[in-house]
This record gives sequence, structure tokens and C-alpha cells, in this order.
Amino acid sequence: MPALLDVFYPIVPDTAWARRLVPLGVKTLQLRYKGEDPRAIRREIAESLELCIAHGCQLIVNDHWQAAIDVGADFVHLGQEDLAAADVATIKAAGVKLGISTHDEAELAIALAVEPDYVALGPVWETKLKVMKWAPQGLDRVRAWKQKIGDLPLCAIGGITPERAPHVLAAGADSVAIITDFFTHPEPEARVRQWLSWAERVRGA
Repeated sequence: MPALLDVFYPIVPDTAWARRLVPLGVKTLQLRYKGEDPRAIRREIAESLELCIAHGCQLIVNDHWQAAIDVGADFVHLGQEDLAAADVATIKAAGVKLGISTHDEAELAIALAVEPDYVALGPVWETKLKVMKWAPQGLDRVRAWKQKIGDLPLCAIGGITPERAPHVLAAGADSVAIITDFFTHPEPEARVRQWLSWAERVRGA
């Protein structure tokens, strides 16, 4: 049975980016579309979902859980504010899997209370692409989170590079979510290919 999340988990802002990365061999992808027009949201999710299905990639939709259900996506990711406003019962009744962001003990308790399919922790290191109100968590927090959640998959995010990734997995993370490292790279596709080579080695270990 394949893992819920691939060890390499890129996050993209739109379908255009999905088209660039998914055909390279990405196995798990989060669509974090920030537009507010309902038609555009549905179109972005639908097109990304069609692309991911064609390439055997698991699409995870950030935030827009109702649109994800309507379009037929089967996985959503919610931050804490989104979680507070979401109808988790409806999400689960639709058979949609759920990932939740956490940054401290209180947020972890809130996340675990709704029985998610995975928990994300961040930022592990400082990240420059997004202003964060939380200090870097560090590898010790990764270890602590894994001890607390047990067999539940743990996704680490924030400032992770190919050089740092092995240490994150050694600390207990099952997957590393990546944005800045490839998004700001002069050759994003080449960088993602490096990540995919690393992921293949990890999966084969």
C-alpha cells in the first residue's frame, strides 16, 4: 500500500506551476491557490486534479474544501483559521482526507481532536517566502511532534533544503513540504528533479 504522502511534497500557487512540476514525476502536490473568485477556484482545482490523475499524483487542495468536494478532489489541507471555519463532518462524510497545519502545542491538540489523516509542523527553519509569526521550530520539535502523534504521518515544512531534508526525516518526519527551495531557484524544474532523485533514493532505502 503506498504511503499517504510522498516523502517529497511540493506546494504550488496555481495550475500553471502544477503543469511544470507534475509531469516530472511528482507524487504528492498541494495546490495553494489564493484567488477569491469562486469560478477561478473551481477551475484551478479541476484542472490540477485532471493533471494529477493523469500522472498518478495525489492532489491536496489547500483551504478551498467545499470547492474541492464539488470538483471531486479527495484530499484537503487546512490551516488553523481555515479549520475553525470548516465543516469537518461534511469533509469526512464526502470521503475526503484531511491534513492540518500546526505550530504549537495548542494547535496540535486542536488538530488531533478532529482526527486528521496527517499533521504538518512548521516552520522547521526560517522561511523567506512567507512571513511567519512563529519562530523556527527546529529538529527537536519535529522529534517531539512525532512522539506525540505516533503512527500519524508527519509533514515538516519551512526552510527545508536537500541538505537539511535527511535530518528532518531522521528526526521523525515522514514527508517534507517544499516551496521556497524550488520556487526561488533560477531553474525550478532542475531543482525539483534533484528533489525527486533524492525522494527515489529514500523510497528505495
